[in-house]
Amino acid sequence: MTTFHSNTQRRFVVVATGARTPVGLRAPTSAAAVRAGICRHAFHPTMLDGTGDPLRFALDDRLEPELHGTPRAEALAVSALRECFEPLAALGPIPLSLWMGFPEERPGWSRNDTEVVMRALGRELLRYAKPQDVMSVPLGHAAGLVALELALRELDAGHTRACVVGGVESYLHPATLDWLGQSGRLATAANRGGFVPGEGAGCLLITTEATARAWRLPALASIRGVSTVYEPNATDSDRVCTGEALTAVIAGATRGLQLPQEKIATTYCDINGERRRSEEFFYVPLRLSAPFIDANHYEAPAAAWGDVGAASGPLLLLLAVASGQRGYARGPHVLAWASSDGGTRAAATLHLPLYPP
Repeated sequence: MTTFHSNTQRRFVVVATGARTPVGLRAPTSAAAVRAGICRHAFHPTMLDGTGDPLRFALDDRLEPELHGTPRAEALAVSALRECFEPLAALGPIPLSLWMGFPEERPGWSRNDTEVVMRALGRELLRYAKPQDVMSVPLGHAAGLVALELALRELDAGHTRACVVGGVESYLHPATLDWLGQSGRLATAANRGGFVPGEGAGCLLITTEATARAWRLPALASIRGVSTVYEPNATDSDRVCTGEALTAVIAGATRGLQLPQEKIATTYCDINGERRRSEEFFYVPLRLSAPFIDANHYEAPAAAWGDVGAASGPLLLLLAVASGQRGYARGPHVLAWASSDGGTRAAATLHLPLYPP
């Protein structure tokens, strides 16, 4: 397990966000739609599931439904990246790094697909910044939170002044959907234990508190801790997963909190309707209750925008940031966690302003 915690001498803060989701073209509209309970699960206009019924999918309706693969992922990621850079327009090109989460290799998505989208993002980055490290993290659902930990270590070492941490996902590829269907993982009329595939991208700009002041950017949230660990009994394992790794990663991310004063008020997670994900989390409150006001009070936005895979971590974090900006957060301390099919588990804790800056 790896864990990173900020300290009082050197705080790391979120200063900008960007998003593109089925429920919103930008971060504020996406967060508002999720809060309002808007659901974009619908039937794909042409694709069918394994039972011959129309495929349930959460689509970005501004993109043609026939567009899939790297062009679709590129359109989503570039949109989120551009929004994230809007507050920096007056600063001119600044030195920063990009850490981007991508799907794990699967039918319909390869390492080459990741490289194609990363090249497009690198070109986009040149319009706004002086790029330093530009790195991909192809680890699925947990990728964005793993990218956050790597970015914080780079900032802490002084290798860069700011980092964009992001993630992008689209399940809209015939090979991917066939694979999910054959694995019994798609939600259908005959399978209530599956998930509705979605798509989206999220980005957060992270820097130190001192740099945020120098650039006259508001600190939207501070990052208290990030932790990652590997779960050996993941999706393809024959053994039952009892949530030991998920418990450990949440314990790691919350270890820096001063309890009982700084208990977690709200948890954002990537529970998506699959029974195994809900059952894995079931064990966590049994082992770990001290960091939570109520461990079972969690938000699962897949009910609004579908399963957003590798975009999960950044999108969960920006939902938390939005709750602080708009003043509807239940409390100042928030947890986000995500679980990859390949076994990676990751979690992060934020401290939010209770009112808009």
